[in-house]
Amino acid sequence: MKKAFVIVTTFGFLIFMLSSIVVAEEGDPQYIGSAKCKVCHKAEKRGEQYTKWEAGPHSKAYEVLASEEALAAAKGMGIDNPQTSDECLKCHVTAFSVEADLKAESFDRTEGVGCEACHGPGSEYKSLKVMKNREAALAAGMIIPNEETCMGCHNEESPTYKEFNFEEFWKKIAHPIPEEAEEEQDK
Repeated sequence: MKKAFVIVTTFGFLIFMLSSIVVAEEGDPQYIGSAKCKVCHKAEKRGEQYTKWEAGPHSKAYEVLASEEALAAAKGMGIDNPQTSDECLKCHVTAFSVEADLKAESFDRTEGVGCEACHGPGSEYKSLKVMKNREAALAAGMIIPNEETCMGCHNEESPTYKEFNFEEFWKKIAHPIPEEAEEEQDK
C-alpha cells in the first residue's frame, strides 16, 4: 500500500510539473530580429528608427559585455565571461529567457537589445498591412514601451548602474514616426 501511494504521488507530481511547463504553441508570436524591422524602419520617410537604434547603445549591448569595464564588473561578481552569463545576458540581449522555438531563424541575440526587447516579438505585426494600422499592430502584439519596460534592466541590480531618469534617457533613444508618415498610416 505504501509503495502504491509513493507511485501515485510521484506520478501526480510529474503530471503537475509537466503541465506547468510553458511550451510554445503553433502560432505563438516569434522573435524575428531587428534586421527584419530594418526593411521599413530605415527609410527617412518613416523616421529612420533602425538607423537610430543601430547608432545607439542598445544595439551594442551584447558587444559591450566584452569590454574591459564589463569584464572587470563581471570579475567582481565571480563571472568569467559576461557574454555567456545569464546574470548579464538577461539585460544585454533580446528575448533572453524565451524558449528557442519562439525565436525565428532570423533572430540573432548578438544584435543586443533590439527592437523586440521593447516592442515584443514581431512575427505577427511585422507586415506592412498590419503596421499601417496602429490598432491592428497593437492587436497583433506590438507593445508601446514605457518607463516600466525600461526599468526592467535600468535598475540598481546592474553592477554598472547609473541613476536612470526616464524622460532624459527616452529623449536620447526617441525614434518617432514623422507626422506625415503617421497621418498616412492612419488613413
